[in-house]
This record gives sequence, structure tokens and C-alpha cells, in this order.
Amino acid sequence: MEKQRHYLCIDLKSFFASCECINRGLDPFTTPLVVANKSQGNGAITLAVTPYLKEKGIKGRTRLYEIPKNIKYQIVNPRMKLYLEKSKEIVSIYLDFVAEEDLHIYSIDECFLDVTDYLTFYKKSDYDLALTILNTIKEKTGLTATCGIGPNMLLAKVSMDIEAKHMPNCIAKWTEEDIKTKLWAICPLSKMWGIGPRMEKRLNALGIFSIKDLALYDKNKLQDKFGIMGLELWNHANGMDTSRICDFKNQKKDKSFSHSQVLFKDYYGENCKLIIEEMVGVLATRLRANHYVTKTIGLGIGYSKVIQGGFYHHQKLETATDDEDVIKNVCFLLFDRYYEDLPIRKVSICCGDLENKLGMQLNLFEDYESALKKENFNKAIDEVKEKYGKNSLLKASSLLEDSTAKERNKKIGGHHE
Repeated sequence: MEKQRHYLCIDLKSFFASCECINRGLDPFTTPLVVANKSQGNGAITLAVTPYLKEKGIKGRTRLYEIPKNIKYQIVNPRMKLYLEKSKEIVSIYLDFVAEEDLHIYSIDECFLDVTDYLTFYKKSDYDLALTILNTIKEKTGLTATCGIGPNMLLAKVSMDIEAKHMPNCIAKWTEEDIKTKLWAICPLSKMWGIGPRMEKRLNALGIFSIKDLALYDKNKLQDKFGIMGLELWNHANGMDTSRICDFKNQKKDKSFSHSQVLFKDYYGENCKLIIEEMVGVLATRLRANHYVTKTIGLGIGYSKVIQGGFYHHQKLETATDDEDVIKNVCFLLFDRYYEDLPIRKVSICCGDLENKLGMQLNLFEDYESALKKENFNKAIDEVKEKYGKNSLLKASSLLEDSTAKERNKKIGGHHE
């Protein structure tokens, strides 16, 4: 039987705004400061606000004009170099306590530590070790951190997100006994790690409004609706997570095809899905041309420079595929799950775990005739584009204003128009 594990998830509170305050000799808990691009005027989106402003109900990502007029605050431009330097300083502190293989940097201001094998060495409980690390961060950098503790990475993360900021010492610990009382109580769904506003709407349409609803929903129906991601959502709702920090280390460099695009303007929900669909078409064509199928789909979204950040997540498939519709639907599910309704400037898609295509793979719900018809259709389309150029056949959506397909095809060999 595997021993009980102890994970810490640590987040630096209001990181960008706190860095700015400390750099100026100010207290983030008494200073009304906002990090935003001043040149964008009153419509600028805040990158961060101080804990002082959060206490007054101001969210970290909001437009300046949405801040109540009666609240006075100072605006400073973002300085990413400063934040990266501070982040490196914090990482060096973590590495004073654990080895690199037990540290996973999740973002510039957030990380996971597996402290399972260190508790005996330090002669401390997981809570006491977390408190020591947080106090060290405060003493050496002036920054305040919050920490969640759990038997898996999920419960550590969610306890940090939901409860830590309300607890003494900014530390919350959840065990398996807290799943039904604390995890299931989360509502609305978008408060849960890994469920964005768009996925929340899709789950609401199924009558799922709380994590308890999700945990008690038929997992087979969720899998039918969302594929393997539906099963992962169900597992998370029941507090189950088998991932380990070592899963993120030394991942083998498998053969993969990827495609990324920097957008010429800000894109949002639906018009970004148009870009995703077009990029998937390019990758699916490439897979078929090289006689490969993929078993892992990754989607990365980079937000506008004034926002910074974004996400990259991947999903393993039960069956390897070169089917454009399957790849597109997985990308859309990842998008709906993690997208935060912020302006997008970069899209990346990766098809990994490539295998040689040895034949036509059918699923239980697909007959041979329809699968063969689809295969032959795709082959015919590929042959026409190969002979007459990538712009010789276009979907109607490629003629829309937000489409980039025609221009992109010209740059990558879309001849014979």
C-alpha cells in the first residue's frame, strides 16, 4: 500500500501588486494600488490589485472603469522583469526546503511541493513545514503567501483557492474527510480549479450547479458528453487525483506536430474557436500526409500582452486518431474548460504521442461504411489542396472577417489560387 502523500500548493498573494508596493516601500495591505497599462485609459484591464483593494470587493482582473468612483487608488504600469526576478527569488527559497524533483512551478506566482519525504527530516508536520516556508518567504522578500495542504495535488490546490485566505496563518489543510463537506459545497462551479465560466455553462445545462451535483452525476454520461475529460471532472469532484509532481518532470520527448499563431488583434470566445478550427485542419492534414495518428492533444492560449499569462493543457485520448472533428472537439473542450474571457493574442495546438497509422480505427458508435466514406472524403480534399493549393478549397467559415486561413495559406505555400 502506497504511503500517504503530503502536498503543498503555495500562492503569492496579489503577486504583481505586492511586488510593486514592496519595491516602493509600501504595505500591500494598506495601500490602494492597481497594476494596469495606463496608456489604455479607463478601459484598461487590471493585472493585479493589492489585498487592501480586494478587501473592498475589487477583483484582480477588472477594467478600471468598473472600480467604484468613491475608491481612490494609484495606478502603476506592469514591470515583468521585476516580477520574474522576485519569482526566481521565491523559487530559490523553495529549493532550500525541497529538491528540484519535488517542486513543480505551476505559474509565475504559484507552485506545488511534495513534502512527503521531508517531514521526518525536518521533524515537522506538513502544517508546521508550510508555516516555516511561508514565514521564510515573508522575512526574505516581504511577500505574503497562502498555502493549501492535501493528500493529492487537487485537494492541496482547491483548499488553497477556497479556504487558505480565510484561515489563521493563511494555511488550509484538507483531507479525504473534507471532500463531502468542503469540496462538494463549492458553488458556483467556476470557483473550482479546472472549471472555467464556459465549462460551467455547459455543466449547468446538464443540471449540474455544484461540485456535489457533479460528483453524484452519472460518470458514464459525463464521459459520453465530454470524453475522457468528463471522467476527469467526475474524479476531481470526488477528490480523486493520481497525478504526481514527477509526472511533470523529464517527460519523454515524443514525436509531435504543433502549430502556433500570433493573432493580429484581440480575439475572444467564439471568434477564437474559428482560429482553433482552422489550425486543427492544418494539423489533421499534416497527420494524414505523414500517415500518423495522435493520442495526446494540447491547447495553449496566450492572452494579450497587457494581460500577460494564459494556459496550456493537454488531454490524452483513449484511441489514437487523425480525425479533424475529434481533435477539434478536444481542443474546444479544453478551451471551454480553462478560458477566462480575456483578450487572446496567441493560439498553440500540439498533437503528441504520434503513432504510425496501421489501419482505420473504429469506435463502437461508428460503422465501417461511414468511417470509410469520411476517410475517402478527407483524402480527396487533401489531394485537391496538394495539387491546386491550400486556398483552392476553403470552408465557408474561412471567408469570415476573423478568419486567418487565407492569409496564412499564402505564407505557407497556398499557391494556385
